[in-house]
Formats: sequence, structure tokens, C-alpha cells
Amino acid sequence: MNSKELIFIVVGPSGAGKSSFVDRIISEVSKIEDVITNTTRPMRAGESQGVPYDFVTVDEFKNRLNDGLFVEWAEVHGNLYGTPKSEVERISGNQHALIMDIDVQGARSFKEQYPHAVTFFILPPSINALRQRVMERDGSSLSPEKLELRMKNAEKEIAESDSFDHKIVNDDFEASYKVFKNLVEGYLEKL
Repeated sequence: MNSKELIFIVVGPSGAGKSSFVDRIISEVSKIEDVITNTTRPMRAGESQGVPYDFVTVDEFKNRLNDGLFVEWAEVHGNLYGTPKSEVERISGNQHALIMDIDVQGARSFKEQYPHAVTFFILPPSINALRQRVMERDGSSLSPEKLELRMKNAEKEIAESDSFDHKIVNDDFEASYKVFKNLVEGYLEKL
């Protein structure tokens, strides 16, 4: 196995901290690169085109989907997300390990095509803690109905966490991240 064959998939409900884990490991480990996913969701504060997503219209996304340009795609919270095949190829060409945070159904699709991918499920300490995190992050732009939909989706996602290679409860970010980083570095050392 070489780094271009090493794929890390990080999954967890919205607000569990998966993006924070991915962002930090990329900044600390030079042989890991994040996939720039396509999405139709609106940009959040602090985001820009290409960071962390390629923000596209629904029509653009559907055209790319029809052209077979995605490894996997999913609808999450009413928005479309897809992993471009070109991103996987670009990162592999750089001789880097690939890392991505996606949803449960996307991870399933990706694992079908890349069965050697290593999967991590980031769990919140509780649904109530998750609710609080989501409200702090998205509160002013999130209706009570959308919040409840996210919590129901989170419960469904958490119910599938046993099918992942590693589960990490993000109750204390620094401690949880250290566990995650040690696992990732263990895989990188085997290259």
C-alpha cells in the first residue's frame, strides 16, 4: 500500500466535529489532503469558493451527476453533496493520502468503490450536546423545524456507527483529536 491508496473517511452528524478533525489533521500532517466536495448548500461564515466546498447551483450539480463525475453523492438536509472523481485522482497524483468528511450514505457508496478506505465515526457526547453545538454554530439561520430534522438525522446516523472501523466520542476536543491523530498516523506509518 502507498499513500495514494490510503483513504480516510470521517463521518458523523452535523455538529459532531468531523470538519474540525479533518481541518486540523490536514494542517498538521503534510501527507494528507482533503477532497474538495461539491455542494448546493449556501456558504457559511468563514467559507469561500473552494474552501471547504465547491459551491454550485442545483442545475450545475445535476449536470455533473448526469455526466458521471462523482464517486458518490447524497442529499443531506435538503442539500446535495458529491465527491468529484477528479479530486480523488488529483490527490492520488500528488502521492498524498486522501481524507474527507462525508455523511453515512456517502461513506457507504465510497467504501463500495474503495473497500480499503479506513472509516472513522465521530460521535457527540449526547444528542443534547449535539443540539447545543448546532444551535451555537447555525442558530440564527436555523429554524426549529430544521434543527429537529438535523437531530432526527443525527440519531439515524449514530445508529449506524458500529459499521465503521473506528468510533471516537468527541466530548473533549483535544483528547478526542489526539486519539484520532494517533490512529491516522498509525496507518501512515505502515506505508
